[in-house]
Amino acid sequence: MTMAITSFAALCFLPFALPVCLWVMWSDLKTMKIPNTAVLVLAGIFLVVGLVAVPLWPDYPLRLAALAVMLLVGMVINATGLMGAGDAKFIAAAAPFIAPGDYQLLALLFTAMLLTAFIAHRLAKHSPLRAMAPNWESWDRGKKFPMGLALGATLIVYLGLGVIYGA
Repeated sequence: MTMAITSFAALCFLPFALPVCLWVMWSDLKTMKIPNTAVLVLAGIFLVVGLVAVPLWPDYPLRLAALAVMLLVGMVINATGLMGAGDAKFIAAAAPFIAPGDYQLLALLFTAMLLTAFIAHRLAKHSPLRAMAPNWESWDRGKKFPMGLALGATLIVYLGLGVIYGA
């Protein structure tokens, strides 16, 4: 398997994006909110590290355009009530990290992460593990699911795979 992202780019991004993704995952589990600060930090990481990690022309501006497009799409989806605003903003901030040739792979990866995160969250909710974090809001939000768990995991796994299988 070869990915469109280069191993170099994935290796540059991963150490900076990893803690932000973990923060997003934890925050969404605990409060059912993704902090704007986390989203801005993730976008800032791309703005700075991207200058070194991806070719300045045409990749860098195209990836910034992906951020803008995904932000607009996310705003529309959020306005319909299908997605939370934090989820939409995180997707937009994560978009430039994804090499355009990997969009199909990312869709499959996100599907796998979403199913895994959903099942793990629901199992933990009804197990003794819940006692480790009894006050997490995600346990008691009915059918709502902390999508940041799956979104953060997707970016972490994508970049991790990129380190190994990148071009």
